[in-house]
Amino acid sequence: MATSLKRMIIEPVTRIEGHGKVSILLDEKNAVREARLHIVEFRGFERFVQGRPYWEAPVLVQRLCGICPVSHHLAAAKAMDLIVGAEHITPTAEKMRRLMHYGQIFQSHALHFFHLCSPDILFGFDADPAIRNIVGVARKFPQLAVQGIMMRKYGQEIIKATAGKKVHGTGAIPGGVNKNLAIKERDALLSEQTKMLDWARGAVAIARDYTTEHLKTLAPFGSFDSNHLSIVRKDGALELYDGLLRAINPQGDKIFDMVSNQRYAEYIAEEVKDWSYMKFPFIRSLGPEQGWYRVGPLPRLNTCDFIDTPEAEKARKEFKAVTNGKPNNMTMAYHWARMIELLHAMEKISELLHDPDLQGNELVVKGERREEAVGIIEAPRGTLIHHYVVNKNDQIVRANLIVSTTHNNSPMNMAVRKVAEQHLSGKPQITEGMLNHIEVAIRAYDPCLSCATHSLGTMPLLVEIVNSDGTLVERRLRP
Repeated sequence: MATSLKRMIIEPVTRIEGHGKVSILLDEKNAVREARLHIVEFRGFERFVQGRPYWEAPVLVQRLCGICPVSHHLAAAKAMDLIVGAEHITPTAEKMRRLMHYGQIFQSHALHFFHLCSPDILFGFDADPAIRNIVGVARKFPQLAVQGIMMRKYGQEIIKATAGKKVHGTGAIPGGVNKNLAIKERDALLSEQTKMLDWARGAVAIARDYTTEHLKTLAPFGSFDSNHLSIVRKDGALELYDGLLRAINPQGDKIFDMVSNQRYAEYIAEEVKDWSYMKFPFIRSLGPEQGWYRVGPLPRLNTCDFIDTPEAEKARKEFKAVTNGKPNNMTMAYHWARMIELLHAMEKISELLHDPDLQGNELVVKGERREEAVGIIEAPRGTLIHHYVVNKNDQIVRANLIVSTTHNNSPMNMAVRKVAEQHLSGKPQITEGMLNHIEVAIRAYDPCLSCATHSLGTMPLLVEIVNSDGTLVERRLRP
């Protein structure tokens, strides 16, 4: 006899790369049988760039995202460096790009923590939605709200100084950069660095204290063992701009290590499923069922051996102590890890602003032309891969872009299912708090595009429970 199933739809789920929805199947006992995060918008930039001259790529691909355009800008530029034969760009070019990238990490992490996830942390997952938003934060915690705004502004000013514009800049070009950092620009940024460092320390303390004080409830929330992937420096240090690929299993054992960016396709494959436009990457040696992995701040702290800035390294050791040095597989630990990276980025910014190479005049190099190259960078949300093939007429003929949210596709689906099982099974009454629990799990991964478009930190949701015969049982809408 066929089992009678009820389907619950949450649509739209917009804090993700594009548009999506969540579907949950409940049996006659209201136990969760399946839960999926569907990506329902087609992203076609791999096709859009075909036929365009390769030097346009670093500017074109930024249009993928209004939140982290710098990441796409730099990943494409790194690939095009190799296309023009620039195996090693000049110190000025590399440090300008690194400063640009750390500014991006700083502003993006601040935006997510203070504006998007702080209402959940400060008021609770089940708090009245009338106050559980950025306006509520500004009213009750005005100092924190101002800090979030000013930290993001500072990161954007760094991007403007290095890329020419705050959004969709042109600073990185094949083989280097098109400007250095003027003394006036440097001094303006230096004037704010002490304040930004203090605020970054405070953000780490908020995330640390929240996580450790609520460890009993946060540890199981949408959590599961997983593999982790990132780039690391040759000595194993945390690396956000230019490193080698490392993957570890849930126990911390290395699956592969020190893999060149150009060989990523030998280790990572992508699976297609008929219910999502987004692919499902996996580690080839483990296969699609066991080879999925997480990327982003949490995996980066799990995969690296140390952080090369003193305050962030101290914070990392505190973070690792919670799991006795083993990988941290808590979904909600993403926030703490993200703030440690925020502090690291600010330490790096302070270091770079005192480096005279930023005022150098050797900006571009070229060498022997190539037709295929890969650029990999750690975007705020995780590992970002840009792979291009260019013909003899300088046209891009093939492109494969694996964005951070794509890497996290399987884990986000897993988190949605875990939270649904924990908070929906046996509870047919739909509440706003229950809906927000699902949002909180997705939000921990900081999916990209919708962060720019949401007002008041809320997510419009429509949830319907429908019997197997199509009869509507219950409908709840939150604007």
